[in-house]
Order: sequence, then C-alpha cells, then structure tokens
Amino acid sequence: MTTTLCDAFQRTAIVDPHAVALRTPGDTATLTWGQYAAQVRDISAGLAGLGIGRGDTVALMMSNRIEFYPIEVGAQHVGATSFSVYNSLAAEQLTYIFNNAGNRIVFCEEQYIERIQASGAPIDHIVCIDADVPGTLSLSEMVGNAPTDFDFETTWRTVQPDDVATLIYTSGTTGNPKGVETTHANLMYEARAFSEVLDIGFGDRITSFLPSAHIADRFTALYLQETAGTQITVVADPKAIAAALPDCRPTIWGAVPRVWEKLKAAIEFGVANEVDATKRNALQWALSVAHRKADAELAGEPISAELATEWARADELVLSKLRAKIGLDQVRWALSGAAPIPAATLAFFTGLGIPIAEIWGMSELSCVCTVSHPRDAKLGTVGKILPGMEFRIADDGEFLVRGPLVMKGYRKEPEKTAEAIDGDGWLHTGDILTVDDDGYFRVVDRKKEIIINAAGKNMSPANIENTIKANTPLAGVVAAIGDGRPFNTALIVLDIETAAAYAAQRGIDGSAASLATDPDVVAKVSVGVQAANSKLSRVEQIKRFRILPRFWEPGGDEVTLTMKLRRKPVAERYAAEIDEMYAGAVPTHVLQAQTPVTA
Repeated sequence: MTTTLCDAFQRTAIVDPHAVALRTPGDTATLTWGQYAAQVRDISAGLAGLGIGRGDTVALMMSNRIEFYPIEVGAQHVGATSFSVYNSLAAEQLTYIFNNAGNRIVFCEEQYIERIQASGAPIDHIVCIDADVPGTLSLSEMVGNAPTDFDFETTWRTVQPDDVATLIYTSGTTGNPKGVETTHANLMYEARAFSEVLDIGFGDRITSFLPSAHIADRFTALYLQETAGTQITVVADPKAIAAALPDCRPTIWGAVPRVWEKLKAAIEFGVANEVDATKRNALQWALSVAHRKADAELAGEPISAELATEWARADELVLSKLRAKIGLDQVRWALSGAAPIPAATLAFFTGLGIPIAEIWGMSELSCVCTVSHPRDAKLGTVGKILPGMEFRIADDGEFLVRGPLVMKGYRKEPEKTAEAIDGDGWLHTGDILTVDDDGYFRVVDRKKEIIINAAGKNMSPANIENTIKANTPLAGVVAAIGDGRPFNTALIVLDIETAAAYAAQRGIDGSAASLATDPDVVAKVSVGVQAANSKLSRVEQIKRFRILPRFWEPGGDEVTLTMKLRRKPVAERYAAEIDEMYAGAVPTHVLQAQTPVTA
C-alpha cells in the first residue's frame, strides 16, 4: 500500500504515460503523464541543487496554471513542504505568512515579484516561472544548475508518511491566519476514504479553478490526481469556469456554493430571456417539472409515477440538452463545499439531473470529513462521516472529530494547537452539527456565530443568510444581524458580476451606489427577502434591511478570500448603518421587509 504522495504519483504516472494529465481549455497547452513525471524529476533535482531537501518549505504564488503541478509534486519528492499563498495578499500579509512558514524559496509569476520582495521576508531564491527577471532565477536556470549526481529514487523514497506535505493557511475571520500542517499520511488517508465513498478512476476529468491556496482545490485537483490519475483542465481565471465546462466536460466536479448559485442564476436568466417563444416555453415547462421533482426530494417524499414519467420526458426533450449546453452532461457526481449552500440550490441541480451532494470539512481535517454519494445523499445534509473517523457531539452542540484526518498542528503555534486538539485527540471544530438516526449530518452554524436575540432565542445566521441568497439572485453577500436585538435585520451587498450583467442588459449605471437605490433592483431584492421570510420561522424573519452602496471583494475587510463573513469587522464598520435599522424613525434607505407569519 502506498504511504506517501510521492509513491502514489510514481505508481500513477506509469499507468498510461501517453495519456494527457494536464491541459488548458482548447488544449492550448497539454502535459502527458510521461512528460509530467520527467518534469517532476527535473524540478526535484533543481531544488536539491538549491539546497532544498526534506523538512524545508517551498512557497508558490501564481494563478492556476500547468507549471504549478510539476513544481508542487517535485517539491514533495525532495521531502519539502510545498504550499501556496493567495495572489491577492498584500506585502505585509506575505511577511507574516513567509515568516511563519519559514520558506527559503518562492516560485511565482513576474507580476508578484515586487510584492514578494516588498514583504522583506528572508527568502534565499525567487524563481520566476514566466519571465527572465534580473535578481531572480528562471525555471530553466534552476533545473540547469541541478547536481549531476542527484539520486532521485533514493531521495523520494526517504520521504515519510508523517512528513508535512503542505501548509494550508486558514482565511481567518479574526487575527492572523494559522498554518495548518497536513502530512502525507493525512492526505493519503483522505484520498482513500474519499474514494471509498465516491468512485474515482484513472482518466476521470475535473477542473482546477479555485485558488491552490485553498484545500478544496489542492485536494480535488492535485492530491486526488496523484492518487487516482485524474485529468485536470486548468482554468487560469475563475470567472471563466462556466465557459470552460463545455470544453472539459468533467466526469467529476466540485465547486463552492457561490459558483453553484451563479450557475443557477445564469440558467434561470437564460431561460427567462430566451427570445424564441417556443424554446422559452419548452425550457420553462422542463424547469417546472424539475422543480416539482426537486421539491419532493427536498421534502423527503417519494416521486410519484406520474411525475417520474413527466420528468423522463422533460429530460429527453430539454434537460439533457441543457446539461450538455452547460458542460455537465457527463458528470457522475458533483459536490458543493467550503461553506453552507441553500438546500434549494442543491435541489435545483438535482432536478436538472445533475447528481450533486453537499460535503463538510475543514483545513484542519485535510479537506473532507463528511460526504455521501449523490445517489445516497439526503438533500439538506452533508452526508455521513468518512470511514475510519470518529465523532462526538459535545453538550453545547459542538462537533468533535478524531482520527487519521486530524492535522499535525498549527505551524509554530503549540498553544493554539492545544486549544484545537485536546489531550484525547479530539479536534474541536467550532461548528455545531446535528446527526439523524441514519447517520446523516446537518450543519447548524459556527458555535461563536449563533444569534441569541433579546428574548434569548438561538438562531443560525447562516441559515437566514442562505435562505435570502437562495431567493435573491442579485445578492452576493448577506449579513444577518440580531444578536441581543429585538428582531432581525440584514445588510445586503449585491453580487458584482450578476449586478454588472443586470445593469448592462438594462443600459443603466452598474455602480454599487447607483444600483443600491435603483427602483427595479430594490423591488427585486425586496421580493427575494419576502420569499425568504415565508420560508423562515417568525423569529428568524428579517424585519428591516438595507442594500449597501458598495461591493465586498474577497479578502477585504468584510469577507475572507473564501467569502466567509468577518462578522466582528462588519459589525464595527457598519455600526451606524445597523443602528439606523433599529431606530424608531426609520430612514428612507432602510427598507421594511414583508414578514408573513410562519411556524
């Protein structure tokens, strides 16, 4: 049995050396497994020539591109810890991460050199992968300086399962990010357990479009590739993923909730604006059938024979062609993870005939910890715990996990490691989960983020926010407010891409300030909030809200790079706006929500 990623890669690379392992859309660049393995050998030798070996740390700062893979895997083969940083990080943020990681070398694109140098971190070498820049090495120079007596086979075979394979820097909603140390053993176990639940084989196709600094992309598009032999289509611009899907036609695929939500909005927008009346009617009929099927599955109700027959007809005539158009017609399974997703969004794609399930995990657990195959999934749950892992739910509802996926620790932070992993090996996740009699888990929220209103009622802000987003396509971020308050309110920030398309279609000003007061936009958001309120309990409903006249960028003051809310900074920065929503005399820019009575 393979015990390290190096061993896994070596076994996988010889299955079919002529098969394409890496490609870009349109096959503008490709790399076969044989070429890939040769480049890994060259990179390893070049790193050894720079004095990089087992226990050293290597950093990468680049967009999603083919060169990432042989560099990353080559670093593994000399026993180094290789990790990526988010491209949007400022110089002072790089200073902290590089000092914490202790990396002696950075591989990067030319556009990031100045920022890396401005960090002032003690770096021995900057290797520029796309240009010859004075004061840096090129990849060819590094490889050309490799020692002639480098023993590749002996070197990679000395790598041990407990060696740290990568660092994942948590996006962090407060304070500096923590460097999660993930070992070869962690990742090999993750790959095996994951593959027990979801079928993965050599040649399966998937995309890489999320940042490689995020464990989701690293696991699905790198570590699973090394262990299973998947073909990766590398998409440099994440905004281009929708266009890349018909080119790649993935057989397995995963995305974060916002990508699924945007894809859903794009499909609905396209159907509503189909100029051919016959086609539009057919699409609307098929979507209505899909919606009825999804509603039944969401409610856990059996599909009637009549509905099954009608859906089969809709699938043959319309839905199958719609799946082909968006490039998801060959998907055997699809996943959503990294943040909660509205169950209605999952149901939408299930209704279209796309087998999709939600997962739960975290960087500290090597990525995925709970998952079920879509054929076994319960909509609204995050599946069952992976084989070999243990769980316990604490008295306060916190989900505790123990087993081979638990990280080695936080780099250079023993106190924080001890806070996270107790003496019995239980990782305290900080999430509140419930489990049903069949072993399926539901995520309630982060323990520290639960809203407790003035009457003492506990609520999940994520549930409220997701319900609003599911019913409001123009909303990019929703911040539910209500802790210690008499009722709930919300700050709503428009999605920059959806808003831009909406403004362009109508020929209006697409700035956030203009759209926030546009009557049509306000009306659409109001309808969405009202629809959300009809699905929330009375105490959860939003009484007042406001559309903020600005967009929130990933990695900014309000949301992390993975679009998680920084609740404390939001509460502090928008304190005046929040207070206005609770004022006796409501300002005109604070909107009164319709709050139908529900259970």
